[in-house]
Amino acid sequence: MGKAKKNYSPRFQFQVVLEALKGDRKEVEIARAYGIHPTTISNWKREFLEKGPELFGKDKTIAQYEKRIKELEQLLGRKEVEIALLRNFVEGSS
Repeated sequence: MGKAKKNYSPRFQFQVVLEALKGDRKEVEIARAYGIHPTTISNWKREFLEKGPELFGKDKTIAQYEKRIKELEQLLGRKEVEIALLRNFVEGSS
């Protein structure tokens, strides 16, 4: 039977990765200090470095989505006004 996989908080992972990236201590020493396997630190560090650009790109993505939502809300408002006008027109002509 294998060991159960531990779940570490994102804050903890970030702290460990920052310490590893600083280079003041070897990953083996950091792993020993935190009671985790050195390979785990290497994996976290690789993931952080690979996904780093995505983290900084999210602000633009969110802004684009917010802009699109605003446009769709305005369009929906115009359509509601059109429906109300058409409804009044149909009711008034009968």
